[in-house]
Amino acid sequence: MSESVIKCKKDLSVTVAGVKFPNPVIAASGTYGFGQDYTDLYPLNILGGISCKGTTINPKDGNPAPRIAETPAGMLNSVGLQNPGVDVFISEHLPKAKRDGNIIIANIAGATLDDYRAVAEKLEDTDVDMIELNISCPNVKQGGASWGITCDGAATVTKAVRAVTKKPLMVKLTPNVTNITEIAKAAEAEGADCLSLINTLLGMRIDIKTRRPILKNNVGGFSGPAVFPVAVRMVWQVANAVGIDVVGLGGITTAEDAVEMMMAGAKAVQVGTAIFTDPYAPVKIIKGLERYMEENNLNSLEEIVGTVRPW
Repeated sequence: MSESVIKCKKDLSVTVAGVKFPNPVIAASGTYGFGQDYTDLYPLNILGGISCKGTTINPKDGNPAPRIAETPAGMLNSVGLQNPGVDVFISEHLPKAKRDGNIIIANIAGATLDDYRAVAEKLEDTDVDMIELNISCPNVKQGGASWGITCDGAATVTKAVRAVTKKPLMVKLTPNVTNITEIAKAAEAEGADCLSLINTLLGMRIDIKTRRPILKNNVGGFSGPAVFPVAVRMVWQVANAVGIDVVGLGGITTAEDAVEMMMAGAKAVQVGTAIFTDPYAPVKIIKGLERYMEENNLNSLEEIVGTVRPW
C-alpha cells in the first residue's frame, strides 16, 4: 500500500473518554479478530482503533454451524462469542495487536457478574486502552443481551465492572429494547465513560425447502447497511440524553455514513459488516473523511459531532 494511503494530510484525531484515537474509524468487535487478521493487507495502525473479538473468562466454542446467513443489505450471525479465553488473549493476541502502537479495545462478555468482573480484573494491568462492556450480544443463552435489556441489568453489570477497573469503560448497548435512552442513562449513572451502539438487531431466516431456520441457533444478530437508519436514530437519541461520549455503529459502509453518524452525535464510529465484503472498507472511510475535511475546511472532525439540526 502506498505511503499516501497510510498517512493522512489532515489531523483526523478524536478523543473518546479521554483516549486519543488517530482517527474515528474503529474496527468493530467480532469482525476483526484480535487485530492480526488483516496485517497482510495494510498496517493496522492506519485504523483509529480495534475493538477485539468478544472475550470471556474461559474459552468458548461458540454456536454450532450454520451460524452465518446472508440477507438483503446485510447478514445474520449466531457465532456465539467463540474465543480462546482472556488468558490466551492477554498472552498471545494482545502483544501482537499492540506491537505497532494500535489503540486496542477489549470487548468483554460473561454469563454472570463474576465472569465480567474476572475478565476486567485480568485486563487491569495490561496494555489494553479501553474496555468495551458487551451487554448486548443476542447469540448466547446466558448473559449477553440479558444484561442490556433493562435499566437494572445495565446498571448492575456496569457498576460491578466499574468497581474493579480504572480503565476507560465503554458500554455496548443493544437495540432490542423499547427505550434505549433510559438504559444508556442507567449505564452512565453507574460509571460508564462512554457508550457504543448499536449492537445487532435480532433476526431470522427460514429455508423454505426444509422449513427450518437457516441458523442452527434459529435466530441471530442482524447487521449491515439495512440497520443503518435505526442506528443513526438511536445514536441521536442517546447522544442527546447522556453527558458522556457516544461511539456509533451499525451498517456504516462509507465515509458519508460515518459523517452522518457523527452529525447524529457520535465522537467515533465502528465499522463491522462492511469489512466482510471489502476488507479495505475502513481505509476507504478514513480517506473519505480526510476528503470531507478538506472540502469543508474543517480543522477537526469533532466540529461536526452532534451538529444535526432537527426540524
